[in-house]
Amino acid sequence: MSMTVGKKGVNASINITPYIDILLVLLIIFMVAAPLKQHDHPVNVPKPAPLTQPKDVKLDSVILEMDLDHTVKLNGEPYTLYKLETTLTEVFRRRAIKSLFIRGDSSLPYGDIFVLLDIAKRSGVSDIALIEKKTNNALTGSAQGSP
Repeated sequence: MSMTVGKKGVNASINITPYIDILLVLLIIFMVAAPLKQHDHPVNVPKPAPLTQPKDVKLDSVILEMDLDHTVKLNGEPYTLYKLETTLTEVFRRRAIKSLFIRGDSSLPYGDIFVLLDIAKRSGVSDIALIEKKTNNALTGSAQGSP
């Protein structure tokens, strides 16, 4: 701080150059250090599917199937599309875990499976998993499921 004494009295002025230098150094330090800060955000990464699907299915799981001839089965019992929505609504009204497995033949068009997805969503299902149902069809030339 400098002080001059003149005719009109004392004049005090602060030299702010060192303060600006310190401010700029702090600004540079914060600019360099900001990208180094790690942000902790939880990320749910899906687990890879097992190579083989388990043969046994829990008894409490609900499986909706559609075959090539468009027959719809709920846990192995055949249903019509009209009766399916009311049945699914009753089933999932009583359940705490509202998850459904939809198994469709791999050669079915997506639109046919989408009808089942739409019925399931209207019935109150919150989690839907799609499972591929592989067929052993000699016309397609596939050797799936052969011993």
